[in-house]
Amino acid sequence: MTTRDARTWWRLALRATVVGILAGLAAYGLDTVRGAEAQERGRGQGAAAGPPAPCGPKGTLPENLSTNVDAKSRCFEIRMYTVDPSRDGVGQFKGGINELHQRFREKEVALFVKHGAEILGVWQHLGEPNTLVWMIAYRDRAHREQVWAGFNADPEWTALRTKYFVPLKANTFLMSASDYSPMK
Repeated sequence: MTTRDARTWWRLALRATVVGILAGLAAYGLDTVRGAEAQERGRGQGAAAGPPAPCGPKGTLPENLSTNVDAKSRCFEIRMYTVDPSRDGVGQFKGGINELHQRFREKEVALFVKHGAEILGVWQHLGEPNTLVWMIAYRDRAHREQVWAGFNADPEWTALRTKYFVPLKANTFLMSASDYSPMK
């Protein structure tokens, strides 16, 4: 297999994985968070509502969660940010979903990369036009906490959040790759 064929295969595998995840989420509705992490609210803050949920390699998970997890799995996070269109034009809030995309386009993705996250993709949800979906990979749960701490403390994030003030609802969940998953 050539390098180009391998890249194409991985792109198709990632696309199929994300499509499957989003299809599963659609079956439960955007307001229901399925997975290990409780729903988070705010302007993109990464702080969990309760105790940290596990994710990542099999050896770091409790027995009841590790049965089908790969020993070398990374921690994957899906975040769905839904903007409330009724607030568009009220106070500082302007631009809705377009403003959120601009914030990501301009610097938010780069800031996460700066702090050690791997951004696997950012998508426009076509069934919910006011929703941006993105997927991040970390080495493990501890790495996720480190990335978010650095991101939230970064003055560039404070400036970006102020420039693109977008109140939103965040649905977030964490995953570990199964032992047979092509993406780990």
